[in-house]
This record gives sequence, C-alpha cells and structure tokens, in this order.
Amino acid sequence: MVVDVRKYGSTSSEQLADAVFAIAGSRGLDAASIREIAAAAEVSIGAVQHHFTTKDELYAFAFEQLTARVRARMSAIDPRAPLTDRLITALSQLLPLDDEREHEARVMVSFAARAATNETLAGIQHRTLAEIRRELETQLAAANIPDPSTRSAILLATVDGLALDAVSSRELYPRGELAAALSLHVRSLIS
Repeated sequence: MVVDVRKYGSTSSEQLADAVFAIAGSRGLDAASIREIAAAAEVSIGAVQHHFTTKDELYAFAFEQLTARVRARMSAIDPRAPLTDRLITALSQLLPLDDEREHEARVMVSFAARAATNETLAGIQHRTLAEIRRELETQLAAANIPDPSTRSAILLATVDGLALDAVSSRELYPRGELAAALSLHVRSLIS
C-alpha cells in the first residue's frame, strides 16, 4: 500500500500536540480522543494516525512538548539574580498565575493524573520532576542552605500542591494569593 505523504504534509506533530493541549486544558485529557484531536487540529483522523500510531504515543509527545515549554522558561532565568528571586521566578512557571500558565497547569494536572496509570507518562513525569528538583537542590547547595535535598522536595511539592488546588478550586486561590504564598514559602524555607 502506498501512502500519499503529501496529504499529511501540512499537519505537524506540534499542531496535533496543540490540539491535545486545547482539549485537555478545557475538558480534560479523557476528552482528547483521536477524533476530537483531529477535529480540533482541523485534520483527518488519518492525518493524526500518520504521525502517531497510538493515542498514548501522541499523549507522550504532547506531554514532552509541554514540559519542554515550561522548562525553557525556567531555564531562561538570570543566574546572577538573587537566589530568592531565581527560585520564585522559576517555581512561578508552574503556577497558574496568568491565562497561559493556567491552561498549562490544567493540562499538566491531566497528564499527572494519567501518569498514575500510564508507564510512559509516568516516566516523563518522573524525569521532569527529578530534573527540577535537582536544579533546585543545586541552587540551594550552592548558597549553603542546609539540607538542600529535603528543601528542594518541599519547594516542588508545595508548588505542585498549590497548582493542583488552584486549577481544581480556582475561586479559592486567586492569582495574587498564589504568588504571595509562593514568595512567603520560598523566603521562609531558605532563611
């Protein structure tokens, strides 16, 4: 069977990942069926299947794209800034403090929930969290903050908890309060 690659040439993997983000951010990952993804990307189901043989393969690609986007923002922080500012700026990338990050946080929560039962997504989740935690630990150790391993775990767990609660109980966690809570927590943990 000869596949006409030209008819799929205008569809990219990134376009399909964006469709997953749009659906997962508004209706949850369970709503992101191949049919729904194709409709959101305005392509045929065949175009989706041309790029990804399974929905799990597409989910893994989309999750990697999302974590790369967030990690790129975290990596762009000025390493010469004071430690407190670096930590607050980096960790605020994981909180729903504006529309873009709120959408990302909703998608991240959807992927994290699915990672509990999906080995591939769990591996991506584990690797991403481990990298962030190591970076936090390295920064804390470089500043001679006692017990950097435990403190980095507490920082990351607190931010993850705030993000989860904020996207599931939006009215309970206004953006200003989230930012203030992060700032207070970072300052208290490294003083």
